[in-house]
Amino acid sequence: MESKYEMVKQGLKSEIIAGKYQVTDKLPTESELMEQYKVSRYTIRRAIGELENEHYVYRIQGGGMFVDEWQKGRSSKVNNKMIGLITTHIADYIFPSIISGIDRVISDNGYSMILSNTHNNHQKERQSLIRMLDDNIEAMIIEPTQSALPNPNRDIYEKIKASGIPTLFINSHYEDFTFPYVETQDSDAEQQLTEYLFTQGHEKILGIFQIDDLQGVHRMDGFIHAYLKHPKISYLSEMVMYQSSDEMVKIFDKVSGIFQREDRPTAIACYNDQLAIQIIDVVRSLDLRIPEDVAVVGFDDYQLSKYIEPSLTTIVHPKGKMGIDAGKLLMRMINHEEVESIRYPLDLKIRKSAGIKKNQ
Repeated sequence: MESKYEMVKQGLKSEIIAGKYQVTDKLPTESELMEQYKVSRYTIRRAIGELENEHYVYRIQGGGMFVDEWQKGRSSKVNNKMIGLITTHIADYIFPSIISGIDRVISDNGYSMILSNTHNNHQKERQSLIRMLDDNIEAMIIEPTQSALPNPNRDIYEKIKASGIPTLFINSHYEDFTFPYVETQDSDAEQQLTEYLFTQGHEKILGIFQIDDLQGVHRMDGFIHAYLKHPKISYLSEMVMYQSSDEMVKIFDKVSGIFQREDRPTAIACYNDQLAIQIIDVVRSLDLRIPEDVAVVGFDDYQLSKYIEPSLTTIVHPKGKMGIDAGKLLMRMINHEEVESIRYPLDLKIRKSAGIKKNQ
């Protein structure tokens, strides 16, 4: 459990790093900090003493406490062979393969890695970014959190940019920043996947997309563009959109309602494989068969997708390759070499879940 003085120390440090207090700004008095944190004067003095030792704060006798030039102190410590990696998740889905690929490259170059995950939450992303700056990492790889939404952590990213820390985005990128990125051509791939369903005889297709990240927005865009190429059936398309913070049971209830209609779709294109596997359970709960009654396709080629029954038709995400390429690009950035962003074209993986729709 975090002690009271550590709570004060980390609270002030986070505010300094985030820019609430700029260099040479006067900090609140000891009495004001005591009131703010509900702690004793001794606790405040101990926290401030440690911040002084770390060059975040300096005192002027009789004048108060001020923000020190903490970024200068950082520049003397960054040669520590530490890379920061921030992703939306760590332990499941496609992330272990990506992380393993990154680690393989940076460890071969004598670097270690500090991992942090945001659970696709902007406040946790903020905490992760501040922690990385506090840990004096030498470079960063970041998977943006809710990349389709306005970014409340822009101020932290501006500090990262100003500090010159080599920074690379993976899976998506914030368009406001010029950091290079490694990501996939999601729109083209989803269009290819939807076109495949058309060739299988499906015209009424339900698309289910998470729209608070750009991956989902681009996949939805690909779904729409596939229908735009077939204007005679575009009115048959249908979509359900959701955000990562939504209760999925409500999404499943909505899908269930759609498939209890007489004019129900004959196929479902899902945001990713993880969702597709859950949707298969929803469809089966309505006594509908996969793929005889309803075809289901995913995206990402999650490890379990080829083992479920029926195996899942999907788009192959270059998980391990993305990690390796991201690691290589970051090493080049650390060495002050020019780099270009990477956008992978993706391949369709045909399995059993799409089936062939028989003529009625």
